[in-house]
Amino acid sequence: MSYTRIIPIEFNHCDPAGIVFYPRYFEMTNSVVENFFADVVGYSFARMHSGGAHNGVPTVSIRCDFRAPSRLGDKVPFTLTVKAVGRSSATVRIVAAVGDEVRLETENTLVWIDGGRAAPWPEEIRTKLDEELAKGGRNG
Repeated sequence: MSYTRIIPIEFNHCDPAGIVFYPRYFEMTNSVVENFFADVVGYSFARMHSGGAHNGVPTVSIRCDFRAPSRLGDKVPFTLTVKAVGRSSATVRIVAAVGDEVRLETENTLVWIDGGRAAPWPEEIRTKLDEELAKGGRNG
């Protein structure tokens, strides 16, 4: 099982040639991660960052392949799959593709932060991540 979010390519995403300026893809993939946590895990970034604790899921590693350009006006499905869940980290794969044409593929490692330091996943988050992993990923 995976989570898909369609992102329309807007003028603000593009360089003068009308294709996505590559750093904008990182904003898009972060949006996919943020919405995955809200929609699937049930734990929004607003909830993570509210109150006095410095919680969150910063990205500590990104491997990214740019395969084909996306252009102004494209509507690009970004699909996230949980690939691994550790004590305090999770690895997700995000593929942006239109039809059979892959535009971008990333593998991101996220770490749960509590009080500014890596910490074990809260049980309610861990349970959801493990469920998503069982649907389509692998444990590692």
